Amino acid sequence: MKLLSFEYQGRERFGLLRGDDEIVDLSGLGCASLRAALATGALPELRQRAAGGGQVLRLADVRLLPPIPAPEKIICVGVNYGNRNEEYKDGSAPPAYPSVFPRFPGSFVGHGRPLIRPRVSRQLDYEGEIALIIGKRGRHIPAAQAWDHVAGLTCANEGTVRDWVRHGKFNVTQGKNFDGSGAMGPWMVTADEFDPAAPLTVTTRVNGEQRQHDTTANLMFPFAELIRYISTWTTLEPGDVISTGTPVGAGVRFDPPRYLAPGDLVEVEVPGIGTLANTVADEPA
Repeated sequence: MKLLSFEYQGRERFGLLRGDDEIVDLSGLGCASLRAALATGALPELRQRAAGGGQVLRLADVRLLPPIPAPEKIICVGVNYGNRNEEYKDGSAPPAYPSVFPRFPGSFVGHGRPLIRPRVSRQLDYEGEIALIIGKRGRHIPAAQAWDHVAGLTCANEGTVRDWVRHGKFNVTQGKNFDGSGAMGPWMVTADEFDPAAPLTVTTRVNGEQRQHDTTANLMFPFAELIRYISTWTTLEPGDVISTGTPVGAGVRFDPPRYLAPGDLVEVEVPGIGTLANTVADEPA
């Protein structure tokens, strides 16, 4: 089941994608948002009610938002693919624990919206990722039970302003949180559509050129371990997002670096989810 959040006639709504281009609007069926539907466990009921009817909109007529437009937490994981640790060429051993940092909701836009290159930098970079959306509250979640807490998966472009991640000695928060610098979507595919033991592939293209391509079989910290580790120190709530890391091939790693410029098209594709596509635009003066 594909669930998405969107704007239509000036209001934020959510719905179920039926086929390739029809949205069954679920907003008037008792939940104000997809996050609220997750929190109240209403998705099975909404699925049944959607099958019986409801307002149908065309995908082309709405403005897509990130699947969860206002999560309580967005937790991102750095350097999680094994060959990314080698990419740093610093001779370091594989890490014992995940590297994590927060992002704020305003740093992400939805599918089809422009990524914003900030006026203070020309080093906007792409990072294609798979993001987990939490569906059930939990703390100290065992890895063996982690998948039970996942509502669904989506694509993410964890866009990064590279010079600003080097401003702080011990953090990257500044360069990871410029308004509209990343994207998420186009929708959430529910967890029951996936085999948690089967690897997923993530591919990033810039203007049609493949830049990143890897499989979750190469994750140093698999999805279940990320949920176990993160839930040790914070309570995961329905609608929280965990962005699970990016493969090698980000623009900063080329010689010379290949940062994004206005007019570029960035696509992040994950089979079973879909393709997140965004162009790039400069921040207005």
